[in-house]
Amino acid sequence: MHSATARFRYHGIGGSLFGLMLVNSILTVLTLGIYSFWAKTKLREFHYSHTEADGDRFAYHGTGGELFRGMLRAFGIILVLSLLYGIAVVVFAGEPGAPAPQVAPGVQAALTIGLYTVIAILATAAVNLSRRYRLSRSSWRGIRFSFHGSTGDYMKLTLRGMLLSLITLGLYTPYFQNQNRAFLVNNARFGAEPFSYDGDGRALFGEYLKALLLTIPTLGLSWIWYAAFKHRFFWSHTRMRGARFVSTVTGRDLLGLYVTSLLLVVCTFGIGTAWAITRTHAFWCDNLRLAGTVEWASIEQRAHEANALGEGLADALDMDVGIGL
Repeated sequence: MHSATARFRYHGIGGSLFGLMLVNSILTVLTLGIYSFWAKTKLREFHYSHTEADGDRFAYHGTGGELFRGMLRAFGIILVLSLLYGIAVVVFAGEPGAPAPQVAPGVQAALTIGLYTVIAILATAAVNLSRRYRLSRSSWRGIRFSFHGSTGDYMKLTLRGMLLSLITLGLYTPYFQNQNRAFLVNNARFGAEPFSYDGDGRALFGEYLKALLLTIPTLGLSWIWYAAFKHRFFWSHTRMRGARFVSTVTGRDLLGLYVTSLLLVVCTFGIGTAWAITRTHAFWCDNLRLAGTVEWASIEQRAHEANALGEGLADALDMDVGIGL
């Protein structure tokens, strides 16, 4: 089976999502937060099952139990890190019998830098591992997705990108964004079939610089147009076999989505959040398609197992991590 153009559609309804979110909230409160892992899974199942590509819908196979166990392991890591930091402070605080043991300013600074460095490493690992978990639990037409990016390689990419962005006062940011996208796409698979990315950061730089220069005159709205351009650019350089993705998002439409969604939430005192979410999902799907011929039947399954530790670390560090696509 093949398709010249595979279109994406989202069929979720605000009322159905509102009911799910309401039940999730009640059960989360009644279980003192424990049900939140199952609630997150239910929401993912809802969005996946209502997202269609070329006439077939996606499926999510993760479980709340996996997320709960991932969080327990993540908290174990955070607990050990906190204990080690506390022990280090006691060790360098001077004589145990002193009236008010103090850590030398230089030592305190070194310990704090060390702590935040480890947290940054864990956060970077959480992003990569979460992508691996989320894609391994996602499928379409019975074929699983997977992610094969090395956490070490992603840490190097992130460290280099952040340092160069800092040194160049942000001017390296579009190149870093492009490299991050390339890492994500080139390490993603649909069954045994790889995705590929051929974007060049130089094409993003001009739009980024334009948005930067227009920040004050447009009261920051120029960044919405940059976000739309970046979305079109990223997808137009993403391929699978002989097909290429196409995004038709415009800055004007994106601004309209943001404004109407904000009004919907504010004017209903938050009740309209579910409708704003479904409108947003529908917006992204309606503006995306896969153009080209793909022999879907010839794509073979290739399982790639992953655990939920990355998801747990992301939750423990209060990070919102998606699959990044």
